[in-house]
Amino acid sequence: MTEYGYFLSCEENTPRDLVEQARMAEDAGFTSLWISDHYHPWTDAQGQSPFVWSVIGAIGQVTSLPVQTAVTCPTVRMHPAVTAQAAATTAVLLGPGRFRLGVGSGEALNEHVLGDRWPPAAVRLEMLVEAVEVMRRLFEGGQVNHRGTYYTVENARLYTVPDEPVPVDVSAFGPRALEVAARIGDGLVAVDPDREAVEGFRSGGGAGKPVFGGVKVCWGPDREAAVDLVHRLWAVEQLPGELNQVLPTPAHFEQATELVTREKVAGAVTCGDDPEEHAAALRAYADAGFDRVHVNQIGPDQRGFFDFYRTRVLPLLREGQGS
Repeated sequence: MTEYGYFLSCEENTPRDLVEQARMAEDAGFTSLWISDHYHPWTDAQGQSPFVWSVIGAIGQVTSLPVQTAVTCPTVRMHPAVTAQAAATTAVLLGPGRFRLGVGSGEALNEHVLGDRWPPAAVRLEMLVEAVEVMRRLFEGGQVNHRGTYYTVENARLYTVPDEPVPVDVSAFGPRALEVAARIGDGLVAVDPDREAVEGFRSGGGAGKPVFGGVKVCWGPDREAAVDLVHRLWAVEQLPGELNQVLPTPAHFEQATELVTREKVAGAVTCGDDPEEHAAALRAYADAGFDRVHVNQIGPDQRGFFDFYRTRVLPLLREGQGS
């Protein structure tokens, strides 16, 4: 049975707003939280990008929901030893079973800020594999010494660790990344309801491991106004190929999204106030085999969204699952 959670967008919201949205999500009946982890927003119009670990700590004080980063890059801007300490502390703070570390190979937008070279995709995957190895050893609580291809760790030990190692779920796009996710991950993170990808993950070594998804929508009584809002804030999601991974600044993304038409956005993102359309967008993930899907409301009207989902959409989804 698929569970439904809320996706907190650090790109659009202040830390205090994110904490309040987490509280409203639990009150509305969502059962888990995703939260993005970036250094920059994709475009200046989105306007925010707080440090995710501080935000999660505050969220843990106002809600009992489990939290997952979607996703953290532990390879360039953050050394895996530092990421492991942040994740372990967060897991202890939130309590047993309430935190999962979602990881991915990252984007130049966030990871090049210290002046490091941004490597090609194949190298980024190799770095991710080594980073996860380092973090898993640190989660065990013993002293770690590591001299690998990309990372060196000397006499490192995490003194604050949860009773069970932090689960590490891997984001994947494409066959090679899916193979890596199935091999090293405790679960899969994806943002498209792609049944073939889910089946490939499970048949390639991920059998029995959970699959987590995320989708953006824009609730509002005026569908055309909602489409305009999505086009202004999130046209970036309609960019093709590897642009999201290689463009270095919000200004470059703003230039690229000039090529994304309003019609393309209207055809790709659920907008408006039809509960059946919103339920269908989430059911697509359930039908593709996802265990949990997180929905994000684009724009500032979060309270209206949560009221709409609490009264109109989540009951439809539960009804469809016989509960």
